[in-house]
Amino acid sequence: MKFLAIGGECEIHPDFLGNMTSYWRRKELPFLILYAVAFYAIIIRRAVQLSRDHYNQLHGMRRGWIVHRLNDASDAQWRNFRGNLPILTLVFGIFTLLATVFRTYGLKAKGMSIIWLFISLAYLAYLHGVCILYVLSIASANYFLVKICGRTKYAFMLWIYNLAFLVCNRVYDGYPFSSFGEHWAYLDNYRGTFRWHICFNFVVLRMLSFGYDYHWADRSNRFDEEKHLQRCDNCSSGRTCYLLLQERSLQDDKFSITTYLCYLFYAPLYIAGPIISFNAFASQLDTPQKTYRLQDVVWYGFRWVFSLLLMELMTHFSYFNAFAVSGMWRYLSPMDVFIIGYGVLNFMWLKFFLIWRYFRFWSLVNGIEPPENMPRCINNCYSLETFWKNWHASFNKWLVRYMYIPLGGSGRKLLNVWVVFTFVAIWHDLEWKLLSWAWLTCIFFIPEMIVKSTANAFKVESAFGEFFYYELNAVAGAVTITCLMVANLVGFVIGPSGINWLTSAFLQKEGLPVLFGMFVTFYVGTKLMLHISDSKKRRHEK
Repeated sequence: MKFLAIGGECEIHPDFLGNMTSYWRRKELPFLILYAVAFYAIIIRRAVQLSRDHYNQLHGMRRGWIVHRLNDASDAQWRNFRGNLPILTLVFGIFTLLATVFRTYGLKAKGMSIIWLFISLAYLAYLHGVCILYVLSIASANYFLVKICGRTKYAFMLWIYNLAFLVCNRVYDGYPFSSFGEHWAYLDNYRGTFRWHICFNFVVLRMLSFGYDYHWADRSNRFDEEKHLQRCDNCSSGRTCYLLLQERSLQDDKFSITTYLCYLFYAPLYIAGPIISFNAFASQLDTPQKTYRLQDVVWYGFRWVFSLLLMELMTHFSYFNAFAVSGMWRYLSPMDVFIIGYGVLNFMWLKFFLIWRYFRFWSLVNGIEPPENMPRCINNCYSLETFWKNWHASFNKWLVRYMYIPLGGSGRKLLNVWVVFTFVAIWHDLEWKLLSWAWLTCIFFIPEMIVKSTANAFKVESAFGEFFYYELNAVAGAVTITCLMVANLVGFVIGPSGINWLTSAFLQKEGLPVLFGMFVTFYVGTKLMLHISDSKKRRHEK
């Protein structure tokens, strides 16, 4: 780079500009951290104050156990999980004890699948009562359909069969026995403690996984195992990563009905996942997972307990979800609306984090390693793609393997995201707000894909170009985080009818400064995430 100076033309060496850019980034980091600390201090202080001032107007509050505070139990999913934690832990202990005892007698895949199946069926009988008949009937019919159509050109029938039950189970509310006649109505008194058709959404994913892993098992595998073993740190160190377990084809004898039913009803993962492919599950029946050593599994459990304590502190001092459920936040200032909205999304993340990690911990203790569902914090995602790879990550892996790639993968990405997210919405529930969430996410995906493809084509050849690229990433991240907040609040909190209220709250005179401050905060947050990402890359390179 050249510029005119007194006495002639001077040239600035590119290394000098590069060093200046690095110097500036190092210098800005303390200010970014200071801003983040101040932001969270303000958020927490204001949330506690709002909760203290309005607790008597909120719904779903229960008596708590921390310094005489009320506890926010307004979320039904969290309330049920927390309330049933003692019985779940008892089942966890019994299941693990029996499995360990039988494994000491040298039982392998077939033997362990039978043992686990019987224990899991007893668990299902407690959960669903006589409705276990529905579960077994649909699952058995799917098994025979796989064996008949799985390796023919009619394998698509598996999708039709499973989608039909996915929709009908919800439309007919789990098929009350009274709908078959009054003389069957008494059976509705024995439907168990947990609605079977809610859990069955996960069973549908497993049935499709079994069907298509069987469908692909006799075909030439495009997966290059040798190349993978050379590149994968886990596999090269003697352990086996999830990708290898998933992509490695199984022998036909692994696709037995006992292994199939054991996979569908495996107690640790039955209620909420994480979702594991049939190939990966069956591969670990003979050889339990080796990725996590005993001390790693114990530490995993301790971290879960610590996270549970954080959730208890949140629900006892900051009633984010109760504000949203009660509709009380609609009468607050734009700043307070932002605080509650941001808090609700963090509450949702921590809730799912705890639920999924509890069941994953149970599975790890028993030698089966499913994918991690929340590998990254919600506050460390600045792109839609990164967010969805790290929120319900096991479902994302399932969608990529069984939907996205068969539909054409990245070659038809713009079309595929609409199909995939529509399926995700229907899989969750038949509600317009979920479809709105899915389609809003797809709309927000389009500019990100365009910007990403442009950025990939853009070559940074100067220090100014690097600086510009870095700033552009930060601005784009701020926009993306805002879009993610809107989409998730519409999908899981306020619904489509609340969009007008949400936009009007921030586009009025009082709300514009808050909107600007929110954007600046997300801009700073994205910069911090970029620093974290760069630090990890440097550590990996060493």
